[in-house]
Amino acid sequence: MKRVLPLFFLFVFVSVLLLPVGASAKEECLAGGCKAAYLCDQYSGDVAYERNAEARLPIASMCKIMTLLLCFEAEESGAFSFEDKICVSERASSMGGSQVFLEAGGEYAAGDLIKSICIASANDSCVAMAEKIAGSEELFVKKMNERARELGMENTVFSNCTGLPKEGQYSCAKDVAKMLCRLLCHEKYYDYSRIWLDEMEHTGGRKTEMANTNKLIRNYSGCDAGKTGYTSEAGFCLAASAKRGNMRIVSVVIGAGDSKTRFRGVSEMFDYAFANYESRCVVDGKVCDDLIVCVTGGKKKEVAVRPERPIYLFCKKGSEENVTVDAEVYDLKAPVDGGDVAGTLTVYRNGVEAESVALLANDSVARANYFDSLRDIADNWCIV
Repeated sequence: MKRVLPLFFLFVFVSVLLLPVGASAKEECLAGGCKAAYLCDQYSGDVAYERNAEARLPIASMCKIMTLLLCFEAEESGAFSFEDKICVSERASSMGGSQVFLEAGGEYAAGDLIKSICIASANDSCVAMAEKIAGSEELFVKKMNERARELGMENTVFSNCTGLPKEGQYSCAKDVAKMLCRLLCHEKYYDYSRIWLDEMEHTGGRKTEMANTNKLIRNYSGCDAGKTGYTSEAGFCLAASAKRGNMRIVSVVIGAGDSKTRFRGVSEMFDYAFANYESRCVVDGKVCDDLIVCVTGGKKKEVAVRPERPIYLFCKKGSEENVTVDAEVYDLKAPVDGGDVAGTLTVYRNGVEAESVALLANDSVARANYFDSLRDIADNWCIV
């Protein structure tokens, strides 16, 4: 049985009017010198700034964002572990462009190969991982395009897993932001993306030095993720993310004239977002005291619930947001494990659904036994 309950008690946390700020920088041209630009909140995808966001353009090594996403998703599904040794093919070792000079026939830990993609944009490691996951780069590219469609990337076609120039390959700033937002959901990714300097070890003691191609990792406060790209066709590109407090921002530029321009463009959009927007908590992760779920056939008749995670709304500073929260809860049947889904919490902003999160049983409830049933009968026995 489902019950829908409006949670008016949460409203007081979110309907506020903050002090106004100066003139909006959105009226100005952010990321000047770039063909396309896009700025959004990572959690909600809400847009703070965009220019030529859906223009189909080559994106060079930013294609590797999808390669990395499939790597992390495959690892989480159990297809391999980061410690697994991967034998590098002749084809993978022969890739040009950015590389870490893998040895054909050499064996490398999957985690080290993925790390080299994150730090050094290694084309040879990309192909090695593609062959591990799908059997060949061609089959892996099919997976890339399938995943792009699942993510709603309507202006993207991949032709290889590296971003090296190839006919028919393109994307757009909006789509690049979508796949980076999804990659950022994998906590293990940050173990690699935050590294500034490292090295790849080969057999015989040979080492390849690696330096992060995303200079904002070192130069911009809060920036801890991203992927650069460059070819003569694509120009200088960058997709990066920065987090301050509860707000994580994703910024993308395509087609800058030089490397300094791409880093300056992304930094400008970061500055604009942190100066003009906030991420306000409207649902915390605590137990909902006003919500109780009924349990049948259990040692307890009801159980409290909690949101699966907090919900934050990406709002412009100085704006007044009309926020309401509704809960849909289900009657459960014992046994119940703590963490079982018991309903849904939905947040509405100005009458439009903004986000929803699962409600979880806060405690476990064991199935009632014979003696529990006798006790219930006795407790409810009425003597006339």
